[in-house]
Amino acid sequence: MAKSTRELIQAVEKADSADGLLEAVEALAEVRSETAIPTLVEVLGFNNPGAAVAAVDGLIYIGEPAVPYLLDNLDDYNYGARAWAIRVFAGVGDPSALDLLLKAASTDFSLSVRRAAARGLGFINWSKLPPKEILPAQTEVLNTLLSVCNDGEWVVRYAAVVGLQALFETFNPHKSYFVKQILEKLKQIIETDPEIAVRARSQMALREFNNLG
Repeated sequence: MAKSTRELIQAVEKADSADGLLEAVEALAEVRSETAIPTLVEVLGFNNPGAAVAAVDGLIYIGEPAVPYLLDNLDDYNYGARAWAIRVFAGVGDPSALDLLLKAASTDFSLSVRRAAARGLGFINWSKLPPKEILPAQTEVLNTLLSVCNDGEWVVRYAAVVGLQALFETFNPHKSYFVKQILEKLKQIIETDPEIAVRARSQMALREFNNLG
């Protein structure tokens, strides 16, 4: 007989080893129950990367219902928990976390947080915003990603290119200004970025844009 969500939550609470916690969190994440949100968010603050990854996956599976609780319970003093939370916000794409992602991509001291936020900015679910708010929000995301393309860490610049490509694919032909900005930036990266992986990723994006045309 399958365990109830309550039983799975209790298994997480009672886990007495790192491996036991990982197994319990994985089982809880698989049920994709909103009841599990507080427990999964709590796991993000544990010193157990494997369990945190499982919790992140579970929260992303649950999706938008997880975002308000996570925003209300974000621990600014726990770097690890904040880093995992950014991954959740980036994976869900709920625009209610947009301001947090914009700030994280631009200013967070952790390159892994900046990387996750930069990538996530390209995958915002714009349909969840009122129509009049979409263009200003997309403009802010575009400007942030263009800036993050100059980050000192190549993995963050790589993520910004991924974000720009995803953002490009959300624009219709009438947003020619946005398209022009992205294309010009990618060409600049190909010519000047010191990291071959970033240049190659930009070239791939340009090829796909040409195929779309």
